[in-house]
Amino acid sequence: MNVLKRKQPMNSELTTAFQIETGSSTEAFAKKEQSLEDKSRQKPLSAPGLTLKKVNVRYGDTNAIEGACLDIPSGSITALVGPSGCGKSSLLASISRMTDLTPQCQVSGEIFLGKDNILAKGTDLNRLRRRVGMVFQSPNPFPMSIEENIRFPLRDHGMRDESVIRKTIKNVLGDVGLWDEVKDRLGQSALALSGGQQQRLCIARCLALDPEVLLFDEPCSALDPLSSAKVETLIKGLKSRYTVLLVTHNLAQARRIADHVAVCWVQAGCGCIIESGDTRSIFERPVHPITQAFCQGLQG
Repeated sequence: MNVLKRKQPMNSELTTAFQIETGSSTEAFAKKEQSLEDKSRQKPLSAPGLTLKKVNVRYGDTNAIEGACLDIPSGSITALVGPSGCGKSSLLASISRMTDLTPQCQVSGEIFLGKDNILAKGTDLNRLRRRVGMVFQSPNPFPMSIEENIRFPLRDHGMRDESVIRKTIKNVLGDVGLWDEVKDRLGQSALALSGGQQQRLCIARCLALDPEVLLFDEPCSALDPLSSAKVETLIKGLKSRYTVLLVTHNLAQARRIADHVAVCWVQAGCGCIIESGDTRSIFERPVHPITQAFCQGLQG
């Protein structure tokens, strides 16, 4: 498929839930190469970009997406748009290697995070999932207090310094605009928060592990317009520090917050990327006729 591209201490259930979200395992936790307490690790001024080269995702005998090629630059937001069933979420999951957890799912091709091919054999999956954070479409805070939602992943990834934990909790809640809203009730259940606050808490939980890449799978689809606007503003504010890839069915949202857009479609029964480029070009001067029809609301 040729792509038209423009140049330019918790119970076992909670432990299992956290492992599903991060794609990590108890064994992987025990084999951490580096603790969050290691101050020698400095976050780079610019997160590395992502490059997908002929990525295929297959579930048993079914191809979800085939031949996907895409450059996802750092310091900007790239949106994946397209109708349901065209492989957007599968592509997102392949980047975090969460596809490894799905029976009969096979991923081939190359995905480079900076210079590292994360599909290569021997990839340290625990380290990868520290580098790549993922936020899902429905807010999924753990049934514990607000602060414990942040403390839990920090402890599971080796953090023991309570002063650093407290500082991290304050910093990441501040990053998502929650600190002033919850600082006087950190011990209350996260389930008592509004839907929008819960989603921002889930984003804060990702940020606590100091990732380089943030993947968002329709993060506003379950939120009201006001909460969606807050999350959109938050995502825009994070792009200077992270490489951001966003899946959305909302074309208006993609146009509002994305710097780059990739259009996914189903052709010959298989998902593919038919065109990618800067947002203005995709919406105003698309090359592929399907892109033009889709962005004008005539198809899809």
